[in-house]
Amino acid sequence: MIKYKQKFFLVQGDKMKDILHCDLNGFFASVECVKNPELKKVPMAVCGDPNTRHGIILAKNELAKKYNVVTAETIYSAKKKCHDLVLVQGNYSDYKKYSKLVNEIYLKYTEKVEPFSIDESFLDITESKNLFGTPYEIAYKIKEDVKHTLGLTISVGVSFNKILAKMGSDMKKPDAITVLNKENYKKILYLLPVKDLLFVGKSTCNTLNKMRIYTIGDLANCDVERLSKKLGKLGVMIHRYANGIDSDEVEIYGTKHAPKSISKGITFPEDITNIEDLIKVARKLCSYIAENLRKKI
Repeated sequence: MIKYKQKFFLVQGDKMKDILHCDLNGFFASVECVKNPELKKVPMAVCGDPNTRHGIILAKNELAKKYNVVTAETIYSAKKKCHDLVLVQGNYSDYKKYSKLVNEIYLKYTEKVEPFSIDESFLDITESKNLFGTPYEIAYKIKEDVKHTLGLTISVGVSFNKILAKMGSDMKKPDAITVLNKENYKKILYLLPVKDLLFVGKSTCNTLNKMRIYTIGDLANCDVERLSKKLGKLGVMIHRYANGIDSDEVEIYGTKHAPKSISKGITFPEDITNIEDLIKVARKLCSYIAENLRKKI
């Protein structure tokens, strides 16, 4: 316990960073709407193969969201909710192109741009404030730059580390900015259910609930040794995150690392019992992993 407190002190004593997490809203669907503006006028969704009607929803526009169409549900389920849903087959090469264009906009503001996925990036703007203004002003300039240059919208989380910036961008969508700073993050986050914390999945959430840990605040105030005994290193990590501690640096754009593993996951909005639907999802995930493995050879 003493060792943990010492580490906490060192992290808190470090120079304060200014970190953004930029998340493209409904990215695949938004790109399709830029390519074909008529799609903005109708509820639409991007899927693997609209002709089979047996695939899954990969992304949807704002009009489709009003019908409660959600990512990862089956096309059959989405069409039951919205009979007029327009389905568009995804084009991954276009999404990669737009992802690169978006990151090039980010690079106008800082060289420390670290893509987190095809539609998300972390930015360290600590050294950019003298040129572009406060962290909020920089976030706003970037958001408007992306919108006016490419016709896409982003949600931006502004904070002092990566984990809180990521949580901030998830809190308000679309086309929004959320600031989580030293003064307000506890007030905003501590009342949220613990499942809303990054890296707290369903199984971990169930374990925490059995420990009578229901909110992020409960987790932050829990004895870290108790968490370590129950969840190991994961318990220590999520306790740090709940307390707003994350010393992970944003890397310079293009930094290459040899991956220790390659994975891809997806969360279903409801239980899937049809084996054919599961096989289709597994094939898509395997295709993604295979593509990334080939890039590493």
